[in-house]
Amino acid sequence: MSTVDEHKEQLMNDLHLVIRDAEDLLKNTEQQSGEGFRAAKAKFEKTLKNAKAEVERIEDLVVTRTKEAARATDVYVKENPWQSAGIAAGIGLLVGLLIGRSK
Repeated sequence: MSTVDEHKEQLMNDLHLVIRDAEDLLKNTEQQSGEGFRAAKAKFEKTLKNAKAEVERIEDLVVTRTKEAARATDVYVKENPWQSAGIAAGIGLLVGLLIGRSK
């Protein structure tokens, strides 16, 4: 499993924990001054903090990979300008044909 997939899976687990903790928090709001409410609130805050940190890590990873892909594309286009123009023209033609068929 790739690092991105692992981060996605961890994020999903954290989000599920946030939902479960929010449900626990709601169940314990009847006892707002009780220990159950404080424990649920602390658990919810911890899970939310972990989820936010995971989202930030994933965002950083996506930005880094996007920049790497952009650099690789830039290098390819500079080294192969005619092939790049041909590929772009082919994609444009394909998209034009698809749009023409949908009307």
